[in-house]
Amino acid sequence: MPKRSHSDSEEEQATVYNERKKPTGCSIREYTVGWICAIATEGVAARCFLDEEHGRPESLPPDDNNNYILGKIGKHNVVIAVLPAGEYGISSATAVAKDILRSFPSIRIGLMVGIGGGAPSRKHDIRLGDIVVSIPRDGMGGVFQYDFGKSIQDQVFRPTGFQAQPPAFLRTAVEALKTDYEMKGNGFDEAIAHILDKNKRLRKGYSRPEQSSDRLYRSEVVHSLEDGKGCATVCGDDPWSLVEPRPERTDEEDNPAIHYGLIASANQLMKDARIRDKLASERDVLCFEMEAAGLMNHFPCLVVRGICDYSDSHKNKQWQGYAAMTAAAYAKDLLCLIPSNTIENERTAIQAIEALSSIEGITEEIRNDIKHLRVIKENSAINHWLSPPDPSVNYSKASRQRQDGSGSWFLNSNEFSSWKAVRNSLLWLHGKSGCGKTILSSTIIKQLTDEGCQPLIYFFFDFNDAGKQTLENMLRSLVSQLYPTDETKKLESLYHSCQDGRTQPTCESLSETLLSMIEQTKEVWLVIDALDECRTRSSTSSDGLLHWMEGFKKAERTNIHILVTSRPENDIQNSISSFVSAKNVIPIQSDIIAGDISSYIHERVRKSKGFKRWRSHRDVQDEIETMLIEKANGMFRWAACQLDALEGCLDYPSVIETLKSLPETLGETYARILDNIPKSYQQKATRVLQFLTYSKRPLRIEEAIDIIAVNTEGEEYFNPKHRIPDRDEILCYCSSLVVLVTVGDHSYKKEDVVMELQLAHLSVKEYLTSQNENVSESFGREIASGSIATVCLGYLLHLNFDISTEKLVNDYPLAKYCAENWLDFAKVAEATNKQLQKFIRKFFCAHNISYKNWGRLYYNDEVLFNPPLVSYELATPLYYAAYGLLNTVEHLLENRANFNAKGGRYGNPLQVASYNGHKSIVKLLLDRGASINAEGGVYGNSLQAASCNGHKSIVKLLLDRGASINAEGGDYGNSLQAASYNGHESIVKLLLDRGAGINAEGGHYGNSLQVASYNGHESIVKLLLDRGADIDAGHPLASASIRGHENIVRLLLDRGADIDAGDPLAWASLGGHENIVRLLLDRGADIDAGDPLASASLRGHEIIVRLLLDRGADIDAGDPLASASLGGHENIVKLLLDHRVDINARHPLRAALSRGYEKSC
Repeated sequence: MPKRSHSDSEEEQATVYNERKKPTGCSIREYTVGWICAIATEGVAARCFLDEEHGRPESLPPDDNNNYILGKIGKHNVVIAVLPAGEYGISSATAVAKDILRSFPSIRIGLMVGIGGGAPSRKHDIRLGDIVVSIPRDGMGGVFQYDFGKSIQDQVFRPTGFQAQPPAFLRTAVEALKTDYEMKGNGFDEAIAHILDKNKRLRKGYSRPEQSSDRLYRSEVVHSLEDGKGCATVCGDDPWSLVEPRPERTDEEDNPAIHYGLIASANQLMKDARIRDKLASERDVLCFEMEAAGLMNHFPCLVVRGICDYSDSHKNKQWQGYAAMTAAAYAKDLLCLIPSNTIENERTAIQAIEALSSIEGITEEIRNDIKHLRVIKENSAINHWLSPPDPSVNYSKASRQRQDGSGSWFLNSNEFSSWKAVRNSLLWLHGKSGCGKTILSSTIIKQLTDEGCQPLIYFFFDFNDAGKQTLENMLRSLVSQLYPTDETKKLESLYHSCQDGRTQPTCESLSETLLSMIEQTKEVWLVIDALDECRTRSSTSSDGLLHWMEGFKKAERTNIHILVTSRPENDIQNSISSFVSAKNVIPIQSDIIAGDISSYIHERVRKSKGFKRWRSHRDVQDEIETMLIEKANGMFRWAACQLDALEGCLDYPSVIETLKSLPETLGETYARILDNIPKSYQQKATRVLQFLTYSKRPLRIEEAIDIIAVNTEGEEYFNPKHRIPDRDEILCYCSSLVVLVTVGDHSYKKEDVVMELQLAHLSVKEYLTSQNENVSESFGREIASGSIATVCLGYLLHLNFDISTEKLVNDYPLAKYCAENWLDFAKVAEATNKQLQKFIRKFFCAHNISYKNWGRLYYNDEVLFNPPLVSYELATPLYYAAYGLLNTVEHLLENRANFNAKGGRYGNPLQVASYNGHKSIVKLLLDRGASINAEGGVYGNSLQAASCNGHKSIVKLLLDRGASINAEGGDYGNSLQAASYNGHESIVKLLLDRGAGINAEGGHYGNSLQVASYNGHESIVKLLLDRGADIDAGHPLASASIRGHENIVRLLLDRGADIDAGDPLAWASLGGHENIVRLLLDRGADIDAGDPLASASLRGHEIIVRLLLDRGADIDAGDPLASASLGGHENIVKLLLDHRVDINARHPLRAALSRGYEKSC
């Protein structure tokens, strides 16, 4: 593309003017065609093709500084305008267009005619002197504006706006002219020769140059600026530098040729052949120039460009004059084809623009609706990505058990009042099992809600639900609760930094996001119930709940009131006492809650349906209440169980007998409940309790009903007729030990209400899993797991008939649970449970329809309602046995199972066993001859699978047996990268010691240093650097910056990483990591590399935008105003406008989005 020049001599222009001037009496309003040129060379060419010249206008508005030449082509009066000397680019073209329309209000069409840089490709044989005409293609208006300075990771340039199409009648004329040219040729050379014969002074600068000067160099060949010498001297005609010779055009071909399609427009010259080729390939761009994007929405026009160079570093001014002539020749032919009445019947350009404005006004409401829908869609996407557990289920359950006035001892206390008043306060309420802590938590939440304490967020850890037992899932829930009222968009930034939800956030990043959201909120209230039911509550681990609480308590820029409850476990007590004063630790003692327990007992005895028979016997009611209150000893749970037992007493003697034999403890209470289960119910009650004790989630009531209907002893494993007819009677099998809870169902993409069966209290599970000899024979882990797996397989074996997946799930509600879970339970018990072994072999060896139905539900390693991105065919039984069924693997191998059979997510049985850590199965398969380097599956090979999941002993075994340490393939490319990505330092060291390629690249993630930096594994980053990893390969600094790992960023910089490689400042700005942005700037990062200001503006990070502006960032680089508008960040739009961003250069997308913001400024 040419460098714009206004060096053409005034003498040349005068020659043309004097020879063609013909005075006329045309008025300003008779000019209907506006012809805009960027440089004088283009203006000379345009004037050459006028049939008449009318001179210059006699008068113009005082603020119109354009240089006009008036004339006539065919029957159309034409105004030629040339941009002011030294001004070019999008904004200058826009200004010229606005002035020409004010001075010549009758203009109906526009032509932007001149020179441009070609983008030759295999698809388009574009040569110097050819013409490119802007024609809409693939939904684009013929011209699109791209942001020259903005590149992203894969180096694809970001389009910043698509321009309006040329008027319909102009597009029609282009097609008609195209037909004429195909039949008769274009005759440009003859027309140009005729003009030059009359204007001999123009021959030198405007004739067609020698064909030998049309050199197209290879993209990698860059012109060296040596003493200002030309390409012929510096680059020459070396065949190694030029592309393969292009055949000469024949007499049957037009030369120059005309190309129709997309023209790319930007504010800077395109001088990089590699970028030219990329945009030509990805966008089908034919030509590059610098003005058209400034016209299309201000001046309805067609763009015509003569090709004078190839948009690379090899300047070719030699072709500029001729290229301008060919473009002007085309424009004249086009105008001569259009009847004068066609133009006269069109709206004026001003009317067309006003109509566009009117349409924009009409569509403003639609735009707002679309924006609202986009927000809803993004909210839904973020919620789906987070998959936060819903604590409102626990709150509702506890609220139903709450009595009026309960908890008043605490709500009226000085401690509660002080907690609400003191900044950054923390209270810990602790009490023994069954004392009513969860009910008290629900009471506190209701009180805070009634007092208007907002935002109020809460979480209930829950032993019944594996999804509510970790710090990470609590954080997912808390950020999700804050998100609807959060203005910082921190969660959106986290979502985008995780590749728009394609990867999951770390516990650390969730915590940082929550802290940032709270820091920007005036005051926050947080209630956390049952810390003791959290499985990850370590006080030292970074993902431990107690460690997190201590760090959160010490945060400086927050005002958060935290209240937590738990049992007084030693680790909790020791940890909390180290950062919470004794006055903020409140034990829930028996005497304190005696009143609440008394109210609870009184309410049930007097009003419960189960005690209705005693309402006319006040003395009996009093006796029951007195005895229970006396012995409750601060345990709501104990009182509830005794009341359940007393409800079953039909006469007074039974009541007295029950009261006289009241158990002392919860353990004794549960033993009595189990003993009192009728013998005919005991087997089914035991089965339900086994499932509830060891399942990762509660059971839906339909699942529980089918569980007790399975018969594992007979020939018929399941019969739908054996289901209990009244589903609520499921409680009769083990009343007091289980409860029914109403919850919202978020599966199947609908919001149905379902009933779940749960253990009534944590103490029930603790009793059933204790070493008590009364329960260990039925509820020991191995025994219960064997029973559960056998029931699941019996149910699946029944499904031995063809049935659609939808009907299978609807008619057999336990099928999905069985498909998901039987393997996990079988792994625990398969080695010793003979009945289970029999069921597994029957299920695997029959290879019948039931096996295939299971495969449809299980989808080879992924369940039906969370399908993988890639679908895998049902694998062999040996593949699934390798998940951990050693006895079954031995049996299948003895029966000549193919140990190298391919299939499934992991590719083969050896990879399954390696990934899941079953060393005995790995060794057995290898001993039988399994291929140790067999390729396939998501991890490529077994070594990578074991490395990914952290099984060091298996990694060592595979290496000792000859596994290829640098084998390529799989998601991670190689084993070292897999171990580095997942933070397994000891395996990284082992692999390096054995000779793994430290800089090997592959897979989806680059190389080992890059992925360790991305995931925040500082010790591995240090290890890799110490072992000689290339510090800039794959841009690990940028990877650490986007994820906010400040320590790793410092480490890499200290070790000499290129501070601008991969644009780390832009990525840190995009991710909203202020500390890293400051660090990079302090260390000398290029403040405009990768357009960090635009990145921060797009994601709404106002603090970073201000920081960058304060440090001198180019306010227009990368178009931050458009980015802020696109992201809907009104505060940043206003900030940028206050800093005088160039609003005249804005593109239509930015204008449309920011118009409302400007009005409010």
